[in-house]
Amino acid sequence: MAQKEVDWDLLFDKSISLLHNAADREEAMQHICALLYHEVPHYDWVGFYMVDPLSKGQLVLGPYVGKPTEHTRIAFGEGICGQAAETRKTFLINDVHTESNYLACSPTVQSEIVVPIIRSDELIGEIDIDSDTKNAMGVQDRKLLEAMAKELAKLF
Repeated sequence: MAQKEVDWDLLFDKSISLLHNAADREEAMQHICALLYHEVPHYDWVGFYMVDPLSKGQLVLGPYVGKPTEHTRIAFGEGICGQAAETRKTFLINDVHTESNYLACSPTVQSEIVVPIIRSDELIGEIDIDSDTKNAMGVQDRKLLEAMAKELAKLF
C-alpha cells in the first residue's frame, strides 16, 4: 500500500483555520496535534511541551496524540526537547540512537523533530514530533512546523 502524499500547503491552511476557530489555546493545540498525527503518515507521536510558568527551567507536557509518555517534565538541556528549549533552535534528528542526550519516549521511535515556539524573544514551548521511521523528516516538515510555531506564538 502506497503512503499518501502530504499536501504541505493545504496542511498549513488547515492548521491556521483550526487555530483561529478554537475556543482557547489548549483546544487549538489539541486540534493541531490531531491534525498532524492523522495527516502526516510518518508522524507517530505529536505533542507540545510548554514552559512551566512556576519553574522557568522546566518544560511540562501539554496536549499530545500518540502513545503515553513518562516524560511529563523535562529540564532545559535534558534530551532533545531540553536542548531545543535551551538553545531556542529547531532540532531535526534523523536517528535518535546516535544522540547521547536522547530521552526515549518509546523504544520504537527512530527520528524526532522539535521546534521552539517563541514570542517576543520568550520561549513559550515547543512542538515535538516522533517517528517510528528513521530519516522520516526533512525540509518540508521543518518549514511547516516552524511556520506553525510562529502562528501558535500569536496565541500566547
